[in-house]
Amino acid sequence: QVQLVESGGGLVQAGGSLRLSCAASGHTSRSYNMGWFRQAPGKEREFVAAISWSTGDTNYADSVKGRFTISRDSGKNLVYLQMNSLNLEDTAIYYCAARFSLGLATYIAPDEYDYWGQGTQVTVSS
Repeated sequence: QVQLVESGGGLVQAGGSLRLSCAASGHTSRSYNMGWFRQAPGKEREFVAAISWSTGDTNYADSVKGRFTISRDSGKNLVYLQMNSLNLEDTAIYYCAARFSLGLATYIAPDEYDYWGQGTQVTVSS
């Protein structure tokens, strides 16, 4: 079992930045892919970014490329999502997710992930 806890959400003006954190505990190891997803009201949960814990390989949704950066701190079992140039369309609940994998960060569908955090709200205002 892996437990995930997100933090760092909040209210920010358009053009601003936020950094989300995901703390992993339990049966953690370097054999996981970690992902960030988001879900806006009335919309399906969508992929944002992923990182391979073992290789550091990253993957991004087209909508966030060049604005968001996913990273990990293996010593602290933390995964970060640095979000810059935020716009109104980025408003959503952001979820951290994990799945076992020794490969690249290729998993982008929510149902490919086994463990989820409770989510953190990000609201971008005009």
